[in-house]
Amino acid sequence: MNYLIGLDIGTTSTKCILMDSSGKLTASAVKQYPLDIPKPGWAQQNPEHWWEATIWTIKEVLKKSKKDSQDVCAIGLSGQMHGSVFLDKYGKVIRPAIIWCDQRTAEQCRTIYDIFGGEKKFISIAYNKALAGFTAPKILWLRKMEPENYRKMEKILLPKDYIRYRLSGTYATETSDASGTILMDIKERKWSKEILSGLSIKEDLLPKIFESHQISSYISGEAAGLTGLLKGTPIVGGAGDQAGGAIGSGIVYEGKVSDYLGTSGAIFAHLDSPVYDRKGRVHCFCHAIPDAWHIMAVTLSAAGSYRWYFDTFGLSGKESLEDKKLSGYELLNKEAEKAPAGSEGLIFLPYLSGERTPHADPNARGVFFGLSYIHNRTHFARSVMEGVSYSQYDCLNLMKDLGITSDKIVLFGGGARSALWRRITSDIFNTKIVTLNVEEGPAYGAAILAGVGAGVYKNVREATDRIIKEVSEISPEPENVKKYAGHYKIYRSLYGSLKNEFEKLAGT
Repeated sequence: MNYLIGLDIGTTSTKCILMDSSGKLTASAVKQYPLDIPKPGWAQQNPEHWWEATIWTIKEVLKKSKKDSQDVCAIGLSGQMHGSVFLDKYGKVIRPAIIWCDQRTAEQCRTIYDIFGGEKKFISIAYNKALAGFTAPKILWLRKMEPENYRKMEKILLPKDYIRYRLSGTYATETSDASGTILMDIKERKWSKEILSGLSIKEDLLPKIFESHQISSYISGEAAGLTGLLKGTPIVGGAGDQAGGAIGSGIVYEGKVSDYLGTSGAIFAHLDSPVYDRKGRVHCFCHAIPDAWHIMAVTLSAAGSYRWYFDTFGLSGKESLEDKKLSGYELLNKEAEKAPAGSEGLIFLPYLSGERTPHADPNARGVFFGLSYIHNRTHFARSVMEGVSYSQYDCLNLMKDLGITSDKIVLFGGGARSALWRRITSDIFNTKIVTLNVEEGPAYGAAILAGVGAGVYKNVREATDRIIKEVSEISPEPENVKKYAGHYKIYRSLYGSLKNEFEKLAGT
């Protein structure tokens, strides 16, 4: 039987899975690494940590599965989008990678608009706004703020593509992840000469673009020795994490919509032709399928908000002793379940890294609103979940404005494992929420793409139709829907009331 590897280079960890051609998960491994926050609004990582995690997780899945390297017929890569890995002429990393949630480049975004004659004009070219988290403004930031490093730079790679380079020695990317640089011609699926010329960025600084299922490179002898893989094993283009997660969730037809609750959160809809929002409130990127695109709206701190709350405040002593068989997050979920829907008026704004959709504001900050003596730890934990789901509802409503609707939403990612969060999402969205027989998200999508590239599957749709199934469904509770609708109106008003104060705070 053929086996496929899917690698997801995430923000908090790298995940590697090994699955067989039927889609059955054979083994998986995860290794975490740190996130560096040198200043408020900044976010960096050491790419060497990704590489170390890649080596360890690949070796671990081979060991757990007791499979030989010749059993692996292809590898797919997925990972966090928009990050900038700057390499010198020797292929060495010049400085820490500036990742997707970094907000330091507001000035460079304004510069981009000035160059192209305003925000609306740039959106008409790029199909997207120039946002602080994207790759293009990071390049301009490096040129202005670290000119010595800019002069050393010979290649710019996205996080998963840096791992491809370390595995193969090849500089390459693919359409879905390259879309998030805002340096692409989205309609033509290639680097945009107009954007590159306007920004004075040489195209040879960028890697070659492949379609997501195409073989882009092969495991090198050096990487084979480090990972245990067979030299010459093919590596397909892969996908950015959101497109990879969509493949791994079967979002490959128009009319299908998903909600990814990972470190960031994304409402994602498949498109058969590119359509963009003239106001730039949502993203239009290439999908990880030839001749397909997608609309995406993003909450920067989704399950990341829940992790922040857990890391900062942890569990009550009583709760942590209740059931030692449960994980910390499962215990926190039990704590949150004790609070009623609406958290008795406690509302959380999940703007811990600024926000992307719908506000596109790097200065936005997290807020707990409505505190009173009645509130305790249970309310805080639940209100974080609710605040993230309100933000995701913002995203879903923008999709509806563009005529994109669905009678149900596929929920996946770490947050989807929580029955409470599934219930909250259904009630706030006032729609059915379904989960699937797979939970591996981007890594699973990357493995499917590897299978298409290796000829195991005829195409992506044939693969997903065969192996991805719905396993649970939850419908909204009318009483909760009514309560959340009232609280959502308050949630929506808070950003407008605080926007100027966020800006003042950022200037202090």
